Amino acid sequence: MTPSVLILRPRPGSIATTARAAALGWHSVSTPLFTIAAIGWSPPPASDYDAVMMTSANAARRGGAGLAGYRRLPLYAVGQATADAARDAGFTEIRSGVGDSAALVARAAADRIGRMLHLAGRERREAAHRGIVIDRRVVYGADAVDALPDEARAALGDGAIALLHSPRAAALFANLIDRAGIARSSIRVAAISAAALEAAGAGWGGAGAADQPTDAALLAAAARLCE
Repeated sequence: MTPSVLILRPRPGSIATTARAAALGWHSVSTPLFTIAAIGWSPPPASDYDAVMMTSANAARRGGAGLAGYRRLPLYAVGQATADAARDAGFTEIRSGVGDSAALVARAAADRIGRMLHLAGRERREAAHRGIVIDRRVVYGADAVDALPDEARAALGDGAIALLHSPRAAALFANLIDRAGIARSSIRVAAISAAALEAAGAGWGGAGAADQPTDAALLAAAARLCE
């Protein structure tokens, strides 16, 4: 039987995940759990900061014209997808991390960054470090669905492995599964990070986390669940 995955991230990220899954011979079903929209913001002076931080590719995709003033600054990005989106937005000095936001902030501290601008989503996990002043601006929001999509329910019934691309998505997915009355023990989940796997909670029929926050590592984690 062809292995199958359920992709829950919004477009355009879901398109890239679908393509990577297809290249590996996986069947995929895409049913986003969030709708992403830009939020208007007032860019503070770039001269106030030593660096910029993005913990989601959506910050680069939805930040708008306000991003232009910060392109000369180093940009710290969680994961390859965020780094790629930042590059597409015109940033050139990109320092990407393979861990979570806390690891990225620790790296910035090691680089002697004193003040950093975090371009973030409305809902986020905040990381702090005593050696850095972090100023945050919300540039996008992610509105969640209020019920498990029928296509997702059908894919899970056929044995698809759910791909969880963030802690928030993982927590929402778990909540939707419970509200739908579906036994967690009948579902396998693969998470982009240990933090996302923790957010999903326990009781799954199979669960694993990627060793790096990339699609390739996430699909490798899904593949291990098929062994």
